[in-house]
Amino acid sequence: MPMAIVLLFAVILAGAVSSAQSNYIEYNTTQRIVPDKVNVHLVPHSHDDVGWLKTVDQYYFGGNNSIRGACVQNVLDSVISALLDDKNRKFIYVEMAFFQRWWRQQSNVKKIKVKELVNSGQLEFINGAMCMHDEATPHYIDLIDQTTLGHKYIKDEFSQIPRVGWQIDPFGHSAVQAYLLGAELGFDSLFFARIDYQDRAKRLKEKTLEVVWQGSKSLGSSSQIFTGIFPRHYDPPDGFTFEINDVSPPIQDDVLLFDYNVQERVNDFVAAALAQANVTRTNHIMWTMGTDFRYQYANSWFRQMDKFIHYVNQDGRVNALYSTPSIYTDAKHAANEQWPLKTDDFFPYADKPNAYWTGYFTSRPAFKGYVRVLSAYYLAARQLEFFKGRSTSGPTTDALADALAIAQHHDAISGTERQHVADDYALRLSIGYKEAEKLVASSLAFLTESRSSTGQGNTVTNFQQCPLLNISFCPPSEAALSDGKSLVVVIYNSLGWKREETIRIPVSTARVIVKDSEGREIESQLLPLSNSTSRLRSYYVKAYLGPSSIISTVHTYEGSKTNTVEVGQGSLKLLYSADEGKLTRYVNSRNLVTAFAEQSYSYYSGNDGTDKDPQASGAYVFRPNGTFSIKSESQTQLTVVRGPLLDEVHQQLNSWISQVTRVYKEIEHAEVEFNIGPIPVDDGVGKEITTQITTTMKTNRTFYTDSNGRDFIKRIRDFRNDWDLQVNQPVAGNYYPINLGIYLQDNSTELSVLVDRSVGGSSLADGQIELMLHRRLLHDDARGVGEVLNETVCVPEGCEGLTIQGKIYLRIDHIGEGAKWRRTVGQEIYSPLLLAFSEQDGNDWMSSHVPTFSGIDPSYSLPDNIAIITLQELENGKVLLRLAHLYEAGEDKDYSVMASVELKKLFPTKKINKVTEMSLSANQERGEMEKKRLAWKIEGSTEEEPKVVRGKPLDPAKLVVELAPMEIRTFLIDVDYLQMFGG
Repeated sequence: MPMAIVLLFAVILAGAVSSAQSNYIEYNTTQRIVPDKVNVHLVPHSHDDVGWLKTVDQYYFGGNNSIRGACVQNVLDSVISALLDDKNRKFIYVEMAFFQRWWRQQSNVKKIKVKELVNSGQLEFINGAMCMHDEATPHYIDLIDQTTLGHKYIKDEFSQIPRVGWQIDPFGHSAVQAYLLGAELGFDSLFFARIDYQDRAKRLKEKTLEVVWQGSKSLGSSSQIFTGIFPRHYDPPDGFTFEINDVSPPIQDDVLLFDYNVQERVNDFVAAALAQANVTRTNHIMWTMGTDFRYQYANSWFRQMDKFIHYVNQDGRVNALYSTPSIYTDAKHAANEQWPLKTDDFFPYADKPNAYWTGYFTSRPAFKGYVRVLSAYYLAARQLEFFKGRSTSGPTTDALADALAIAQHHDAISGTERQHVADDYALRLSIGYKEAEKLVASSLAFLTESRSSTGQGNTVTNFQQCPLLNISFCPPSEAALSDGKSLVVVIYNSLGWKREETIRIPVSTARVIVKDSEGREIESQLLPLSNSTSRLRSYYVKAYLGPSSIISTVHTYEGSKTNTVEVGQGSLKLLYSADEGKLTRYVNSRNLVTAFAEQSYSYYSGNDGTDKDPQASGAYVFRPNGTFSIKSESQTQLTVVRGPLLDEVHQQLNSWISQVTRVYKEIEHAEVEFNIGPIPVDDGVGKEITTQITTTMKTNRTFYTDSNGRDFIKRIRDFRNDWDLQVNQPVAGNYYPINLGIYLQDNSTELSVLVDRSVGGSSLADGQIELMLHRRLLHDDARGVGEVLNETVCVPEGCEGLTIQGKIYLRIDHIGEGAKWRRTVGQEIYSPLLLAFSEQDGNDWMSSHVPTFSGIDPSYSLPDNIAIITLQELENGKVLLRLAHLYEAGEDKDYSVMASVELKKLFPTKKINKVTEMSLSANQERGEMEKKRLAWKIEGSTEEEPKVVRGKPLDPAKLVVELAPMEIRTFLIDVDYLQMFGG
C-alpha cells in the first residue's frame, strides 16, 4: 500500500510542474530613485592594477596566466558588448593606462559605439588618471602629472571631465589626495575602502563612514570634498559576486528547472541592503559590484544584476538601480543632510591588531629614489623643451611621462609589487629617461649655441649626461683630456630662483683648475672617494653596464687624538667625540643655536609570523620583533677630510653600513650620505634598518610629517584624532610616510630632517627622529603579493643583497625659523641642478657659445615662496604653467603671505595673447569648475570659519598671478614667439 501512495504523489507533482510555462522574461532595469525607500545603487566596476603580480602589459593582454588569470583586454571587450545589449546597464572605468592600450586597437565603428556609451552615461570614466596612485609614497608633483595625463586623454578623445575620485585600494589616504587631487580637480566626491580597523568600527557604530573632508588647513572649506568610505571593502556584500567561477548562488527563475530561488535571493538582497542602510546616513547606499580584474565575462555579472533589479523592485521593500558614483553623489547631495567634518588624513592603516601597513613607506628604496630623481628630470626636461620649442619629430618626454605615471600606481612606487614587475617599471623609466636625455642634450645645444655662429659650418655641441653620478660614475668628467682640451660643465637650474650650491663631479686627475662662465678661476676642492662609494661604484657599474675599468684615488686620514673633533669652517660646526667617533654637539655661530645632538643606527628584526599571531613583516606590513642598536666595529672611528669648500667626516660602522657627513662652508645644514647594504640575512633574520637623530628637546610626544611633500600634519605618539587608539604596535603604529621631511619642536628650538625619497619615520622618544632607510625580509606578509621582499643585484660572479645610497639633511633652528629652510632646501633637494658635459679646444668655447642663459627675465627672480611646478609646451602649441605657493598659512612669519608672479617677466621673449586659468589637471576652466562645485553642509558648524584667502582672478592687462598660502594655480597660455634666445 505505501508504494501506491508514493507513486500517486509523484504523478501529482509531475502534473503540477508540467502546467507551468517557461518563457522569455524581459527584465525591467529602468533606473529610478524612490524617495521613501532605501535605494541600492549597484555600481559595476573592475579594479585593474596597473602592474602588481604581473606587469602592466601582461595584465592587459593576459600573459603569464600561471601567476593569475587576468586579462584587461577581455574585461573591456566583454563589458562594452554587455552595455550595448541593454541601455540601462552601466559600468565605470578607472585606469587610463589600460583603456589607452585597448582604445588604440579598436575599429572606427567600435569607437563610435563606445563614444555613444560614454555620452549617454552608460560608460563613465571615474578618477580618470593613468593609474590609481598610491597616497603615501608619491610626491605631489607626480600625482598632478599622472592625473593630468589621464584627464587630457579623456578630454581629447571623449570631451568628458571626470567628476569623482575613486581611490578604493590604496593603503591609507593622504590630506593632499582630498584637497589637491580631489577638490582642486573639480571632483564632487571621493570614495575608498581601506581605513584602520579601529576607525572603521567606530564609524560603523556612529554612521560616520561618509564625511566632508577638509585636507588643507590653509585652504579649508574652499577645498573640501564629500568622502565615502565603504562599510567593508570594495567588493559586493557576501553572496553577490558573479564572475564565472564564483560561488554566490545565481538567481534561478526558470520554473521548469529545479532550484527555483527568486524569493530566497530577493530576501538575501533586502537583508544585505537593510544591514548596510543601518550604518549609512540617508536612504541611499552603494554596492560596489566587482573587485580585482572582474568582468572578464561581463554577462555573468549583468545577467544577475538585471534579475536582481527586476525582482527586488517587484518585491518593493527596497529599490535597486544601475548607478555610478556620480549618480550616487548627486543623490547624497540632494538629501540635504549634514555631514561630519574630517581633517588631516587616514594614516597609518592597520587591518588587524598586529598588521600596520607602514613597511611599504620604505619598501624598495632604490626604486623610490629612482622615481624621485626622474620626476625632477622630467620637470626640467619639459622646461628645456619649451625654451627650444616643441618639435613634431625628434625626441620627446612622452615615454618618460608614461613610465612615471604608471610608477605612481599603488603597487609600484609603494614597493609592494613582485620583483619582475619592479624590474619592468624600472626598465620603462630607463627607456623614458634615455629619450628625454636626448631631448635635454639637443635643447642645451640649441640654447648654448651663439646665434652669430649659426650656419657657419659649426657642428652642434654634443652634450653628455651622467645618470650614475649618485655612485660617482661619470665617463665624460673622468675622461683623460688630450692636450689643449678642457671639460665644459653646463648647469641648468629649473627652480626660477637664484641658488648657490656646490657641484660634485668625479675626476681622474688631481691637476684640475675650475673657471666660471666669465673665465675666472673659482675655488674648488678635491676629495677622496669613500671606501664604500668606491666599492659600490665598481660593483654597480658592472651590474649596470657590464665590466669596465675604474680610475679612483683614495686618501686615508686618521682621526684626531684629542677628545673632540670639530668639523665645519663656516657658521655651522659639528662636534664629534674622537674616542667613540660619535656626533655630540651642533653649533651655529650665526644664529647662536647650540644643541646636544647624536646620530645612531639600529635595526628591527622582522617578525617571521611564527608566534600565536602569524603576521610577518613584509613588503606592506611592518611588524618588528625587537630592536638592536648597531655599534661601530671599525678601529678608525673617524676620518676627517678638510678643504676650502667643505669638510667631510667618513664613518664605517661595519661591513655594510657607512656614511659621509658633509658640512659646507656657506651652508647651515649638515648633509649625511649613507650607504646601507648588502643587509646580512645569513642568520635567517630579516632586518629593517633605521637611523636616529637624538636631542634633549622636550617634544611632548609631538612631531610633524609632510603629506606628499606639501602640507605638514601634526602627529602625536600613540594617539589618533578620530578615535581612542588601542595601542598594539607601539613602533609600527606610530610610523608615518615622509616625502619631504619631519620636524620636532619644543618651546625654544626645532629639529628638522629632510629626505631625498619617500621613507617611513616617526618620533618614538621625545627629542628623537627615527627614519627607516632600508629593509630586507625573508617572509611574506600574506597581503597578496606572495613573494618576500629580498632585493638582490647580480653580476657575472654572483648576486648579493641590494645596497642603498641616499641622503638626509638636518638642521636645528630657533623655534619658528625652520620652515624657511625646510621649504627652500626641500625644493632644491627635489629639483637638483641638471648637469651636462662637453669638451672644448683651449678657450674657444666663449667665442662660439652663449656663456649664460635665463629662460625668465634675467633681472627677475621668482618670490622665495613660489615654485614653478610645470612649464610645458603642449602639442597644440599652448603652454601649460603651474605655480605653487610653498608655505602653509601661519607656517612662517615672512613667507606665509600672498605672493605675486609677473607673467611678462616669466616669458620675456614671448607675446602673451591669452591666459586662461584652469582646474589643476587643466581639463576645464577654473571658473566653470567653481560654478559646478557642490556645496555640502557640515554637522554642528554654527561658528564662521576663518575666511579662506585665495589669489584674485588674473587681470588680463597686468598679467600678475597672486598666490595665497598652499595655493597651486594652473594656466593655459597662448603665446607668440617674439625672438630667439641667446646672443
